[in-house]
Amino acid sequence: MGDCGNGYHGKHLKAAIDYIKNEEKTDGGRLVGGINCQPDFAYDKMKNTKVKFGKIDKRQAYHFIISFEEDNIDDDTAFKITERFAKEYIGDDYEVIFSVHNNTKHKHGHIIFNSVNIKNGKKYRYEKGDWAKYIQPLTNSLCKEYGLSTIDINYDTKEKDERYKEWNTYRDGKFVWKDMVIRDVDSCILQASTYDTFLEMLKEKGYKIKQGKYMAVLMPGMKKYIRLDKIGDEYTRENIIKRIINESIADYKSDKVNSEPKIIYCRFKRYRRAKLTGIQKKYFAKLYRTGKLKKRAYSQAWKYRGEIRKMHKLHEQFSLLSKYGITSITELTEARNVLDDRRKSINRKISAVRRAEKAAKNLFETVDVIKELAESENCYVRGDEFFKEEHEKYTQLISEISSQGYTVEEIINLKEYYKSQYVKLRNKLKDVRKELRIADNLIKEENEKPIRQVEDKKEERGIDNRDRQPKK
Repeated sequence: MGDCGNGYHGKHLKAAIDYIKNEEKTDGGRLVGGINCQPDFAYDKMKNTKVKFGKIDKRQAYHFIISFEEDNIDDDTAFKITERFAKEYIGDDYEVIFSVHNNTKHKHGHIIFNSVNIKNGKKYRYEKGDWAKYIQPLTNSLCKEYGLSTIDINYDTKEKDERYKEWNTYRDGKFVWKDMVIRDVDSCILQASTYDTFLEMLKEKGYKIKQGKYMAVLMPGMKKYIRLDKIGDEYTRENIIKRIINESIADYKSDKVNSEPKIIYCRFKRYRRAKLTGIQKKYFAKLYRTGKLKKRAYSQAWKYRGEIRKMHKLHEQFSLLSKYGITSITELTEARNVLDDRRKSINRKISAVRRAEKAAKNLFETVDVIKELAESENCYVRGDEFFKEEHEKYTQLISEISSQGYTVEEIINLKEYYKSQYVKLRNKLKDVRKELRIADNLIKEENEKPIRQVEDKKEERGIDNRDRQPKK
């Protein structure tokens, strides 16, 4: 299983793991297991091992498939054979996830294991011929033990079992004729209007056709004819005729789904501004001394900082007076007292919410523990006895909550309600405190106003007296 590039090295690995864990193919997830990792966290565990040893690129993992004869094995036996193969061949040096798919005519086991050793960080190395020398013999040995058919492997002659050769070809990524034949036959069915036209179109593609009891075709490059009915039930002569009548290209046009574009990976390079050379520095210094290069003026905003603060203060005071329609010092005092009573009322409500939260603290803590045990409970439900202790604790906590007349959802909603009420009250309290502070400042300024007026008059008299004195 190869690397997917710099943007997402483990894309193919994650997709493969998700595929073999598919609940529809594994009896609801029952036929899934793991070695050195839990199946639900297999990808993350493998990724962490790669990061730990600094080997996140190139080959990500290896994927083996064990296929069994049709109607020759039950699900549990297939799962045991797959598990034993993983333990005996791979051992405990790698993270392994394995499963059995029972949704097809031929049950088959999938085994995916990390390419990086969890103990020493070395990568698994597959040598040419290992499949025939070690892997297939082990598979045959396990199948014999359970009374199943095996594949005969002869290393000295070329007369190897045809199923083994085809599978070995597929595993090595070489061309498989069957896939090409299916593609061509489907294409001719869609385009043909009659069965005779279908045969003519196949011949135009270079196929040779045998029509006896069964229909067989030979494609250029193939050594043996392949029977179409062996590919699948939909390729018998009768079903091909039905498909020619019922199917058309329009039935296979996929709907285009417009998805929002997104950036997967972006690479950019930063360029530092080049430093001035010695002669450039002398040149700019001369321009500055001669006045041809002006120095950038500094901002003068600091001079008006005090005036800006004063403007904001006056705006807040005007907003308060306008909001409550205050026109006199008496009305301002009354408004201030109302704001103070409102502040005390909000504080009492906040205290009530806090007391309610404290009373329900044990319930909240119990729900938090239940959330932590949820993943373990899911694994136990799917048949993993390793989490039996967590299951018993999970059941006990659910019973405790039920005995008090609550459900997990009700407690979660209650906690969210208390949290939202506290935030709402705190925001109200913040606004009231601000208005209260503005009102106190206005009252203070109004009380100090007569004193300022007296001081201003004294200062004016002193200036007048100095002006009347004769100059020497």
